[in-house]
Amino acid sequence: MNGTSEPLRKDAYSTAGVDQVRAHAGVAAIVGALAEAGVAARGSLVPSGHYAAVLEVAHGPALALATDGVGSKLVVAEQLARFDTVGIDCVAMNVNDIVCVGAEPVAFLDYVAVEKPDEEMLTAVAAGIASGAAQAGVVVPGGELAVVPDLIRGHPSPRGLDLVGFCVGTVARERILDGSRIAPGDVVIGLPSNGIHANGLTLARKALPDLAERPGTLGGRSVGDVLLDPTEIYVRCALDLLRTAGEGPLHGFAHITGDGLLNLLRLNSMVGYRIDQPLPSPPIFALIAERGGVSEAEMWEVFNMGCGFCVIADRTRADDLLAVARRHYPAAAVIGEVTDRAGLVELPGAGLVGDRRSGFRPGSA
Repeated sequence: MNGTSEPLRKDAYSTAGVDQVRAHAGVAAIVGALAEAGVAARGSLVPSGHYAAVLEVAHGPALALATDGVGSKLVVAEQLARFDTVGIDCVAMNVNDIVCVGAEPVAFLDYVAVEKPDEEMLTAVAAGIASGAAQAGVVVPGGELAVVPDLIRGHPSPRGLDLVGFCVGTVARERILDGSRIAPGDVVIGLPSNGIHANGLTLARKALPDLAERPGTLGGRSVGDVLLDPTEIYVRCALDLLRTAGEGPLHGFAHITGDGLLNLLRLNSMVGYRIDQPLPSPPIFALIAERGGVSEAEMWEVFNMGCGFCVIADRTRADDLLAVARRHYPAAAVIGEVTDRAGLVELPGAGLVGDRRSGFRPGSA
């Protein structure tokens, strides 16, 4: 994968500015503080660490809640003065998490923080949010604009922007996908990504600083254009799968974001996964690895590597569910299976094995 003469590094992401170990520790600290204060969700219907919180309400279906942002992909948008796609990313990062618990996204709220309230920029951001909302089938009943020049400086100034979303969905209690039914022998179906999506951009920008460059491997497109390709929204496919499967053979959904395929381990800590037929990786990933001197192990734990969403299902219904997935994504395929190696993701083709604490490392399947 990597043709650079530079030494391959396993710490390229932290060198670029993002320490994932510290980030995970930070999340644990926040969760712990909230629990100690007694304000963490009581009676949550899914385990801590899942993609969305699910709360029981007195009447009607349970509520699924998720929040996420676009991250440093916004730096690319600022540098190119192109803001028409990042709103799609913001919606996608939230609605894709909501469907992972079996819920149907209903409404999306945005928080937009700017250095300067530029109408043209905000109109483009809103157009992206509207496009993403239409793809996901959600309404946007409100949001917030904050003008905070003391907090945000753009790349370049005054284009500074932060964009965060919040999504609510609904799910009948008996239809919640909490991962508990996942068992060894289940199949893993992969849905293709639309490129880098909205994770790992700090490392991508470090490896590919010239956004105007048009490497031959990108088919004549510029680096900046490829990095700004919006995150795929998997909601319609996921809801179609839920309707088709009913209550039995569909055991889990995983949105493949930061941590790559290690995200599968968020669903059930009692099983592992062997991904022996991964989907093809778009050329942008090989370019990042080559230019950044990034090891294959770190590439797999930072990026989606071509698979943006996974479906875990009973093997006896795999063909039926794959056929449904291919109506939306013709390149969808069975990429592996669930194993009894609890807490491990194996990538035999790359000679890697990984867990959420240590990431990927060389190891035998």
